[in-house]
Amino acid sequence: MPRVTLETLPDYARYLIAAAEDAALFPVTRKVRLPALELTVHLEPGALAEALGHAFVEAGDDQPGLPACRIFVGHPGIGGMPEPARWGDAHFTEHGFAQRLAGAGLRGHYFHDLDFWQVYDPQRRVGVQLMRAADAFPPWETGSPLRAFLHWEYGARGMRLAHAGTLGADGSGVLLAGAGGAGKSGTVVAGVLNGLDSVGDDYVLVDLSSSVTARPLFSVLKQDPKGFARLGLKDRLSSDRPLNWQGKHVFHIGDIASRPIPGTLDIVALMVPHIGVGGTSSIMPMSRRDAMIALAPSGIAQMPGERESGFRFFSDLTRLLPCHRLSLGTDPGEIAGTIADFLARGAS
Repeated sequence: MPRVTLETLPDYARYLIAAAEDAALFPVTRKVRLPALELTVHLEPGALAEALGHAFVEAGDDQPGLPACRIFVGHPGIGGMPEPARWGDAHFTEHGFAQRLAGAGLRGHYFHDLDFWQVYDPQRRVGVQLMRAADAFPPWETGSPLRAFLHWEYGARGMRLAHAGTLGADGSGVLLAGAGGAGKSGTVVAGVLNGLDSVGDDYVLVDLSSSVTARPLFSVLKQDPKGFARLGLKDRLSSDRPLNWQGKHVFHIGDIASRPIPGTLDIVALMVPHIGVGGTSSIMPMSRRDAMIALAPSGIAQMPGERESGFRFFSDLTRLLPCHRLSLGTDPGEIAGTIADFLARGAS
């Protein structure tokens, strides 16, 4: 099995792209229309191909002349695809890896545990995901498939995937940020169940070019069994499917929403939810610094490369938006009503 070092990394990335483009046996092609992007994926049947069919929120058809990118998802056994290489230098840092590729005009990510490679040429809009076998991908990949490639593609255009949830009404919305267990996902589900809109939970596309807007990419929602029962989802959704790698139920916004998912939300505030000590919810101002601490670390750690640009982006985001702490009550309908009232007042 070959070994790759920082010195040989750009050559290896270009080699993988060339090998994928020359390979003859990609039996499945999936096309997905996303905001300002047409994504074409070549791969084999299986869990990833199935995920590509339902994990995305497809954009409308009123987007003529979309930029198009192609991703090849391959492994040995697809004609011409090599064995994944291993890292050969004594030390590996995500930052050094990303910087080396960026210097060559490329992007990439390497997951040691599986020798799982993702490389992307943003100028040509072509990328490769190379695995040891068809099912040798990290367990989170089916929930937000090809997330890294979308991060690189949109990042080259000044947008960014944010690890945040969204809730809105009448076209305006809030961005919900926070570490796992803070109540972000439960808040999104509570809002959608009680008449609010959402353009996503875990990852949404954020654009700061004129105002702050959020657009949908992934349709997946998740809840642990306790939250699934507390929110009344047992009465709406089947709980027979296996739990995911985090021990959570997986479902989709469309499964519980009363209206179609909007194409965009104008974000008017950033909220950081936390489990409150009282029975009712409240919204209070919080410092930009504390909001940045809640938003940026996971948004940067979970999006490979471009660490400096990530800090700049999230710093700009917290500067442009009023920041609030959302203390969560115990009743899902009351939580949704508190956010709806906040939006109706104009986020004051």
